[in-house]
Amino acid sequence: MNLIRRFLSGYTDNFLMAVALWPLASVVLTLPILAWLYHRDGRLRFASAVSTYLAVLYVLGLGCFTLWPLPSGDSGLGITYGVPWQLDPLAFVGDFAREGVSTLPQIAFNVVLFMPLGFIAGRLLRWGPWRSVAAGLAASLVIEVAQGTGLFGVYPYAYRTADVDDLIYNTLGAALGWACAAALARVLPPGALAEEGEVTHDPGFVRRCVALWLDTLVVGLASLAAGGVAGILLGAAGAPDGMRQQVMELALYVAFAWVEVVVPWRRGGSTPGGAFVRMSCETRERTGTRRLAFYAARTVVLGGAYLFFPLAWPLLALFYLVARKMPYDLV
Repeated sequence: MNLIRRFLSGYTDNFLMAVALWPLASVVLTLPILAWLYHRDGRLRFASAVSTYLAVLYVLGLGCFTLWPLPSGDSGLGITYGVPWQLDPLAFVGDFAREGVSTLPQIAFNVVLFMPLGFIAGRLLRWGPWRSVAAGLAASLVIEVAQGTGLFGVYPYAYRTADVDDLIYNTLGAALGWACAAALARVLPPGALAEEGEVTHDPGFVRRCVALWLDTLVVGLASLAAGGVAGILLGAAGAPDGMRQQVMELALYVAFAWVEVVVPWRRGGSTPGGAFVRMSCETRERTGTRRLAFYAARTVVLGGAYLFFPLAWPLLALFYLVARKMPYDLV
């Protein structure tokens, strides 16, 4: 027991670093996490959200435990000399002969470290055994290569040992983690996934915001691609810079109209982002001029939200809090 305590005490700083980075990573990843949960489950479940954020902590911990602390100073390990790769899969036999049971905590740690990865793959991602084990092998391989190459060349020498035995132990840990997830599923089945084609016509404000974020990414990428190609062609033709700027702006407006008007009009109210999070912006059936007026009002509201971003979103959130709908839903 004392041997295990001494071994784990060497990783206290690594754990604290992961915990310190967790809030920032959680904030940065919140929108992608919400988008994925809405897409997978068709709704937000408290248990799924908590599990996903704990998975973020685990990934940070995995990186901190295996790659941190980084080399510092101007001499020493990783700066002026490195650590050779260990490519003998039977090296643990010699280690055990020399050091006895003191080698066991390191072996156990490498197995246990990857068990959550297999559990996450099986329980949270709903992957099968082979895919989960392959994910554990791939993650371990990336880490070992990073260790053996000085973080992919960031440092001139390897500052940790790339060990083939660790690759084996990590993969075994992922397999055991998946087995634990499968055993738990027999006792406590995971929640049902969203059905194919499931779409809600009564989305909440959070889901609407996530859909708009995804749509904004689509609009930005599409306008950059189209405007960039047009700009290159105009530049080759000797067009003035002002014209190229106008084309870029036009591409942005066209992309916005396509994503927020044309696509949902043709697909029952689901924009590209809305389709991903399984929602329709059309909260009730509208036809003819009423549907046209709805889309016109929605375009004005969303356009104003983009143009007056710092002010518009608090006002829209307040409106939804009071009315439980967006302004254009009143049409």
